[in-house]
Order: sequence, then structure tokens, then C-alpha cells
Amino acid sequence: MTDAATKIKETIDANTVVLFMKGTKEMPQCGFSSRVAGVLNYMGVDFSDVNVLADEGIRQGIKDFSDWPTIPQLYVKGEFVGGCDIITEMTLSGELDTLFEKNGVTFDKDAADKIREANG
Repeated sequence: MTDAATKIKETIDANTVVLFMKGTKEMPQCGFSSRVAGVLNYMGVDFSDVNVLADEGIRQGIKDFSDWPTIPQLYVKGEFVGGCDIITEMTLSGELDTLFEKNGVTFDKDAADKIREANG
């Protein structure tokens, strides 16, 4: 494993929910990262953010690690969940709630329902 891959694996293993994104959860640097971080923040999910813009090795490394070409990338309990489109779909369908519940991730169910109501 490369240094980047080792760092990525350690980060994923050490955190229940990790978002590899452009920017930070407080200050996203692209619309797609902003959308996913916004959903997680709004739902009150405690997640770790990794700013791929701060390290080119991680930026390319996460794409290689997941075999997924785009950022952001969400991991829950060590498993790759998807990028912006997939997370958006899962939020609107309720699948993200189910995934969080199955993995013991605390989130605000009312906030998740409000997202669905606003986009339904």
C-alpha cells in the first residue's frame, strides 16, 4: 500500500463516518462537497472530514482506493457509500436513514424528514 492508501485506510477505520471532500465541513470548496456536507450537518451526523485539496496524494489516492472517479466520497463503518448523486438519492429515498440506523450512526430523523418534504 502507498503512504496515501495507508493514511486513507487508517482514517476510514478510525472514524464511523468519513467524508472525503473538497474543503472542510465548515467551508466546502465545491458544490458537490457542499451538498453532501450540508445534508450530514443538517441531519446532525457526527462525521470526520478530509480535505483532499490539502494533499494531492490523498486527492488521487481516494479515487484509486475506492475505484470511484469523483469527490466527495462518503464512508460509513469502513464501507464506501458513494458520491454526491448517490447520497442525494439515498437521502430522498430514506435509504441513508436506514444505513445510519443499521450502523448505529446517530442522526436527526426529523431533519431527514424535512429534507424529503422540501424536495418531494
